[in-house]
Amino acid sequence: MLATSTLIFVRAFFAAGYLCFITCPQAMSLLDSIVKAVAAADDGELFPVSKVPIILNSDDIFPKLKPDSESTAAGPPIRRLSGWSISQTDSDIIESTSKFLKTLKKKLKKPQSLNRADFLQLLNSFLLTNSEKLGLELGYEPSNCADVDSVRSAIEKAGFLICQEVAVLVVHGCLVLELWEILEDLIFHRLVSHLYSSNLIEKLVDRNQARLLCLCVKHIDDLRPSVLLSVLSFFLSPSFDAYNSMLEVKKQWEKQALIAVEKATKKGIPQKASALAREASILLMLAHDDFSASESCLHHLFGNPNIDWLVFSSAISRLNGNEILALIRYLGKWLKKYERFPEAGPCLNAKSVLGLSACENVPSFDSVLAALGLTLDEHFSYLVLNSEFHDELRAMQEVVNALASEADASCALDGIVKHLQNRLNKCGRQ
Repeated sequence: MLATSTLIFVRAFFAAGYLCFITCPQAMSLLDSIVKAVAAADDGELFPVSKVPIILNSDDIFPKLKPDSESTAAGPPIRRLSGWSISQTDSDIIESTSKFLKTLKKKLKKPQSLNRADFLQLLNSFLLTNSEKLGLELGYEPSNCADVDSVRSAIEKAGFLICQEVAVLVVHGCLVLELWEILEDLIFHRLVSHLYSSNLIEKLVDRNQARLLCLCVKHIDDLRPSVLLSVLSFFLSPSFDAYNSMLEVKKQWEKQALIAVEKATKKGIPQKASALAREASILLMLAHDDFSASESCLHHLFGNPNIDWLVFSSAISRLNGNEILALIRYLGKWLKKYERFPEAGPCLNAKSVLGLSACENVPSFDSVLAALGLTLDEHFSYLVLNSEFHDELRAMQEVVNALASEADASCALDGIVKHLQNRLNKCGRQ
């Protein structure tokens, strides 16, 4: 794959700078060397074809590399390096990982013969063995290898040992055996790549795993529009079978809101922490009250600070009529809430100070407006021609007009405040 990509780049570079290469013999020689190196790599001449299922530490490898011969001005611009070697520890981990991959692939070919205990023991033994090679203590005995809690602890401490190829098989095993707790940890620790997230999210939608889907949209980057569309459709037009899993997400919001209220009313805590708890309690109250279980799941989508609006626009453009109406009603609720509670705003420190991680998933006023604008742009004709949307749009128009008036007034007050500050500063200097 690397050789093919390099060759494509070289060809494009050559086409773009053809005249430059003709007049520059050194550059032309460099191009010839690159093409020859690519061809040699494809033929397996430079190094034997082998799979290294871990990320090698370049700090231990690059300093040992030396050119085969002294470089001269007349020689070729690219010279082969020698001295390539990896540490014994990395070699042992590569061997252990390769054996684990081979064993797990063999077992997953016959999933009916694979049970939870065998899978957990295999995964835990792999993490425990490689951790010992690195001198990392996981804090439990090998006899507990088939315990779910031990596996979760191992993933938290040694999850970096799970490379992409291993993660694909482990995720597949979790789906087959319905080990949702293990899969949750893999997603949370960002061990699931977007490269194979499409199949994962499709399976989670089929299994009605709303909580895990919420984690996916938060912790997996670069999701494709088709994947986001699947998640959006699942939340906007929920099935009866998915209600219980969505209700679980709703209860998480309620739990976080109650914790915030408790911390805000608790005596003896620092003033800054108490003020932060009050802000968080208002924000979480907005996210919990008046939203259905499925709408509570949508918070994780629109509350994602790393949201790619271009990708989201593509997903929103493919929604059907019922889903568009559900989305507009959802966004309209947020507009009305922010109008009633203008003091509500992001609580960026609530997670680190108070442990209120849900505050990170509350859609901001800006993201609500952005999502509403995209929806109107993508489906303007459909919204105009369908009278059932008109009442919703009129209600939102009133809210937006009121907010715009407040913004205009705030701008005027802001100008007055700045003017008074300047006058006071001048008086202070005099």
